Amino acid sequence: MSSAAGHPERAGILLADDMEDNLTALEAVLASLNEPLVRARSGEEAPKAPLRQPIALVLLDIRMPGMDGFETVAHIKRLDQTRDVPIIFLTGADDDSGYAFRGYATGAADYVAKPFDPWVLRAQVSVFLDLYR
Repeated sequence: MSSAAGHPERAGILLADDMEDNLTALEAVLASLNEPLVRARSGEEAPKAPLRQPIALVLLDIRMPGMDGFETVAHIKRLDQTRDVPIIFLTGADDDSGYAFRGYATGAADYVAKPFDPWVLRAQVSVFLDLYR
């Protein structure tokens, strides 16, 4: 445990997307950070992951069948142990511009359009990992 922050040094990055290709791409981009990458294939599955292990950050697709990203954030933010976990929304570039506003309004820390620049996303994630530590 880090005495300053009170967090474990290694916490996972939760990757929540219903598309296997998107999860694989995120893993490829973030693998060099050498942090645990935790997959969730649905909005229903994503809120359970931070209860099983420490999560420093969530990368969350907005458009998923069943529980979408906005509903998923509501579930994550509702619990004391996950309330402060930062969330970066990922969404297709052609999505409604109101999604960004709604994402920030629901508690997202950032909003990234796909396709994303891998270097920029890795840098954003690194900043949140540093803040977590």
